[in-house]
Amino acid sequence: MIYEGKTLNEAIKNAAEAEYCSEEEIEYLLLEEDDEHAKIEVFTIMDVIAFAQKYVHDGIETLGFDNKVTPSLNDGVIKLRIESDRNAILIGKEGKSLQSLNELTKIAVNNRYKKRYRILLDIGNYKVEKYERTIRLAKRLAHEVQNTKNDVTLDYLTPDERRAVHNALAGMPHIKTESDGVGKERRLSIKYID
Repeated sequence: MIYEGKTLNEAIKNAAEAEYCSEEEIEYLLLEEDDEHAKIEVFTIMDVIAFAQKYVHDGIETLGFDNKVTPSLNDGVIKLRIESDRNAILIGKEGKSLQSLNELTKIAVNNRYKKRYRILLDIGNYKVEKYERTIRLAKRLAHEVQNTKNDVTLDYLTPDERRAVHNALAGMPHIKTESDGVGKERRLSIKYID
């Protein structure tokens, strides 16, 4: 929806009144603004989810693969579950194709809405199962760190896998997790603390 006003604040106020919400809840793109006029395009998280879902579906369809994309929103994370007749190809070796598709989707959404959104794609529960394996390993290593008091550094994990490990180990006594490095050199360490 497009809303206008003499100022940006007035355009936001007009949008909030029309959308029956507070001005703080309005998500918008500034389309035009000068000394006498402002125009905004208002969107909701549902618009963002629909855009991401269509982007992924159409991209996979362009490859000639039938697919179904089921969206959900959990704790501010847009999750897109993909089912296709070519799951293995879309996942790729060690999940590289899935990771690339995830990054492309984030870039497209963030460019369209000029805001950062957390987006997580999964194909055939590949990510869910990988998280479970990674968290089991991290917990086992954390118990070793508790017993030996020697820190451990894990092999490369994707940003979402590192976040899952941080969250899984957050409540463990005498354990602290830290991520160090940049890009592909970024590693997660499990450290002993008194």
